[in-house]
Amino acid sequence: MDSEDTPTTVLPAHTCWELLRDAPYGRLALCIDGQPEIFPINTQVDHGTLVFRTAEGAKQRAAEGAPIAFEADGVMADGTRAWSVVIKGHASTIQLTAELIATIHLPLHAWEPGRKDRFMRIVPASISGRSFTVTPAPPQHGAPVASDE
Repeated sequence: MDSEDTPTTVLPAHTCWELLRDAPYGRLALCIDGQPEIFPINTQVDHGTLVFRTAEGAKQRAAEGAPIAFEADGVMADGTRAWSVVIKGHASTIQLTAELIATIHLPLHAWEPGRKDRFMRIVPASISGRSFTVTPAPPQHGAPVASDE
C-alpha cells in the first residue's frame, strides 16, 4: 500500500490545540538516568501550554526543565480518520502561588490512587500534528492457535 492509499494531512497548530483540548490523556516522553521513559498522563490545555498533575518523585525530577515530548492521538468522531499531535518543549513545576491558584480549577483527575500534589506545565517549543485515513481492518476468519509442542 502506498501513501496515495492513505493520504496524510499535516495539521495546523490551531487544529492541534483543538484536538488536545478534547484528548483525555497522552504520553509524556523523557529520560530518567539516561534511559527513555514514557508515562501516560492526563492533561489540560491552559493558555498555549499543557498542565498535568504528578507526585513528587523520579518523573517530576526528570521532567523539571529538561527536554520532553508529549504525544496524544485519537480517532475523529466519524471513525474514518485518526490523528496524532506531538509537542516538544520543556516542563517545570508550577510553584508561584498565583499560578497554582489559576490552574487548580483545571479538571485534572489522577488515574492512580495516591497523592498527586505537584502541578507541572509543559511549555512547547514546537507543536505538530497529522491526520490520516483509517484503513478498514481485513475480515478475520480465525486467529492462529499457539502450540506448546
